[in-house]
Amino acid sequence: QVQLVASVVGLVQVGGSLRLSCVASGRTCSTMGWFCQAPGQEREFVGAISRSGDSTEYVDSVKGRFTISRDNAKNTVYLQMNSLKPEDTAVYYCVATSGDFYPGKRHFAYWGQGTQVTVSS
Repeated sequence: QVQLVASVVGLVQVGGSLRLSCVASGRTCSTMGWFCQAPGQEREFVGAISRSGDSTEYVDSVKGRFTISRDNAKNTVYLQMNSLKPEDTAVYYCVATSGDFYPGKRHFAYWGQGTQVTVSS
């Protein structure tokens, strides 16, 4: 079984940068990624990364600004967030699954506790 533990909170000004990290314990998952949920909104896919890190996928709204990476030696996945906007304010969830990566994958078996990211305007 897998447990995902992520940063508790992130605070940043508009245009700033923030890096979230998520450590997986139990076993290594083939695919990891991130979802977000704004107040009063449904959870939405942000991006995902393959086991090797060679393949990634991002939602259009973050392309060019956010980067997902992973360090398998540390069982850690990262979300580098640049050029942050107020609309990026949300709870970000680290996710993982044992399945292989493919574009359009949206089913993840394991979810982290969520990290509150607040972008001040």
